[in-house]
Order: sequence, then structure tokens, then C-alpha cells
Amino acid sequence: MDVLYFAWVRERIGLPKEKVETTAATVAELVEELKTREDRYAAAFADLSALRVALDQELAEFDAPLAGVREVAFFPPMTGG
Repeated sequence: MDVLYFAWVRERIGLPKEKVETTAATVAELVEELKTREDRYAAAFADLSALRVALDQELAEFDAPLAGVREVAFFPPMTGG
């Protein structure tokens, strides 16, 4: 699946996008797998309360299943006016 990183998440990891092979069943399990890759991933995912996730461009929770998902995007909460 494609994993996309936006804003400071992209800055910490150093990539805007990557292909990931995973056996994770949920977003939370995917995050745990990514955190074990390198310190930069661990830093980016250290505080999940500061992150949002979208699955195939639909907002989701970290306990959402990954079955059939083609794209996962991680980004900080948006503010606007």
C-alpha cells in the first residue's frame, strides 16, 4: 500500500510517500511496524494524539482495519478559517 506523510510528519521521516508491505490488521499496528524501522519514524509517531489518519482519502481512527486499503495518509490536525 502507499503511505503518505504530510507537513511535519513528512519533515521528520524525510519522505512524502512510500510503498509499504505490511501484515498489520489496523492502522495502529501499521504505526507500530513503522516505529520499529528507524528513529525518525519513532519520532514522527511518538504522539498519536498529534496525528490524524486517512484511509483511501477518508478520515479514519487508528483502530480502523487496513483490509482492502490502498492508501494511508498521516498528517497533523488541520485548523482553518
